[in-house]
Amino acid sequence: MDFTKLTAFLDSLEEAYGVRSADCIVTREHETVYRHMTGHSDSEGKYPVDDKDLYYLYSCTKVITCTAVLQLIEQGAVQLYDPVGKYLPEYAVMKVANEFDGVNLPGLTAPCHFSAKQIRIIDLMAMMGGLTYEVTSEAIRNAQEKTRAQGNARAERNAGAERNAGAEGNDRVKGSTRDMVAAIAEMPLIYEPGTRWYYSLAHDVLAAVVETVSGEGFGEYLHHHIFGPLGIKNDMFFHLDQEQEKRLSAIYAYDSITNRITPCGRDESYKFTDVYESGGAGLIGTVSGYSAVLEALACGGRGRNGERILKEETVRMFSVNVTMGQALRDVQLQEGPEYGYGLGVRVKINEKRGLGPIGEFGWGGAAGAYVCVDPAHHVSIFFATHVMNFGVCGREFHPLIRDYAYEGVLGTEEESPNS
Repeated sequence: MDFTKLTAFLDSLEEAYGVRSADCIVTREHETVYRHMTGHSDSEGKYPVDDKDLYYLYSCTKVITCTAVLQLIEQGAVQLYDPVGKYLPEYAVMKVANEFDGVNLPGLTAPCHFSAKQIRIIDLMAMMGGLTYEVTSEAIRNAQEKTRAQGNARAERNAGAERNAGAEGNDRVKGSTRDMVAAIAEMPLIYEPGTRWYYSLAHDVLAAVVETVSGEGFGEYLHHHIFGPLGIKNDMFFHLDQEQEKRLSAIYAYDSITNRITPCGRDESYKFTDVYESGGAGLIGTVSGYSAVLEALACGGRGRNGERILKEETVRMFSVNVTMGQALRDVQLQEGPEYGYGLGVRVKINEKRGLGPIGEFGWGGAAGAYVCVDPAHHVSIFFATHVMNFGVCGREFHPLIRDYAYEGVLGTEEESPNS
């Protein structure tokens, strides 16, 4: 295996683009065949990138969320074509905006009609539920304000007094994932469910479905049924304590005016309350921890330690493009002609463009992370950096990383990636 091109590319990122840190891991079967860390995890350049560094994974969280949903489908606890209202009653009857110009999202008072169809689980997984990604919608702001007011009242009520067991039991925490997902349902849909692809808070809603069906908090479910079985410990979080904060890699942002990458604050606009666990963007983790999940998916659902998180036939569901017609055209405006969209992931449907077989799947994150899972060759690729608003990362870095990794792991002559 020869990863010379991939290493040279990763090592060039700081000088060529100003990217201060990067970490990339490639697995085949149950072996790490490539790992390269470059740059520094702090903005002063004192500490080299380390395996224990934590990264905001942002939308790479979606792959984990859909893995959880597929587990419940595999168990028969959820059906792919079930209406979401079966689990979250507030989604049983939805309003659709009478008009949507493709830019201006409708508000709570926009003229609407009742949806002709119910949103199904498959619609949420495939981003075809008609929802939006408006994290500052009026409904969400109202729910946040209500949560703050309840928190203030609770603090005043408990100030200077000891709680007894009964009072504590009746004083449940507000602003949970389930509470905030209920608020999302108040906003009008922009399309009839199942008709168009539009990137949205759909996977946040799926997190609430997981909570309702399993009876566990979303983060608890992931640790009990995905991370724990794979032996992932102290690597994946929704909220960081003081010690974990020290492990967080420095975060940067690209400024299109100055054409520079500079340190910035963290974007937690998706984190609606202090206890909210976002199924679409909330995870913070290490490269090795996240890669362990991808490795399991690439190897038919079985981890390196022998534990299984999904059956092989269930993993294959990730490799199926479910977008057709206008929905597929919507996807390809963003992802290009190589890809369609499946159950929470892009899916490769064009073998003539870029390396990798039909059915390769994955996604990316807002700070530059990249996921590629190839069940055909049992290959996984995970790349992490920490630069916000850097469009070149998705347009240029990710395809190059994919192709250089494939050249390294499979070669260009002995074995074609599309064989």
